[in-house]
Amino acid sequence: MTARAAHGAAAEQLAARYLEARGLRVIGRNLRWPDGELDLVCEHGDVLVFVEVRLRRDTRFGGAAASVGRTKQARVIRAAQRYLAEHGRRARCRPARFDVVALSGLDGEGIDWIRDAFGL
Repeated sequence: MTARAAHGAAAEQLAARYLEARGLRVIGRNLRWPDGELDLVCEHGDVLVFVEVRLRRDTRFGGAAASVGRTKQARVIRAAQRYLAEHGRRARCRPARFDVVALSGLDGEGIDWIRDAFGL
């Protein structure tokens, strides 16, 4: 595993623990399709939550949250549509949202959870 992949996995694990401590239940991790991927899929009550996890220690270019631009949002949305198509009517009939968990490091101090960060 490359250092970048290891940092990404650690960031996703930290984000998952953070969200679970706030009442979300993680039901999927690192789901990949040719045209997109989902870092985390969670349930928050009856809402299906697709979570993009971003780690950026350097804020010169706007920090972790700013790195989720339109292109990345479109890829996450396509992946979410694939997820819904593969998980049947029960998944498609639920309300859903897109959240971002932005981390400024792996120490657990700089975590920003942005609910409903973007939409269709």
